[in-house]
Amino acid sequence: VSAQVQAECSVSASSLDFGTYSPLSDTDLDAQATITVTCTSGASAWVGLDEGTNSPDGTTRALSNGTDTLTYELYSDAARTTVWGNDAASGAAVTGTGAAQTLDVYGRITASQNVSVGTYTDTITVTVNF
Repeated sequence: VSAQVQAECSVSASSLDFGTYSPLSDTDLDAQATITVTCTSGASAWVGLDEGTNSPDGTTRALSNGTDTLTYELYSDAARTTVWGNDAASGAAVTGTGAAQTLDVYGRITASQNVSVGTYTDTITVTVNF
């Protein structure tokens, strides 16, 4: 009798809502969300975040409202110094335990961006590579 256990992971994420942004403020606007990853015990994986659907150059994250954009960034640390990317070097490493593990995502919109009134949105794809 034998069986082979394969590495598997599942992922879910909460929405990151910055709330109300004031272009006249000289203070950055921060927000936080959570990614929940469950991987087979012992599975090594990394979690990546892409640049989003509104990235004008493939490297800058941006919320959009029609043709207007509001740039922002996502970080893997509360100090907001390590940008969360979509490769092994800039993603978040996870070692599976069989139980759900949470990863915090820290967002920041920099102050004083000259944008029009409206609702700005973006969609980020979370990828688990194992």
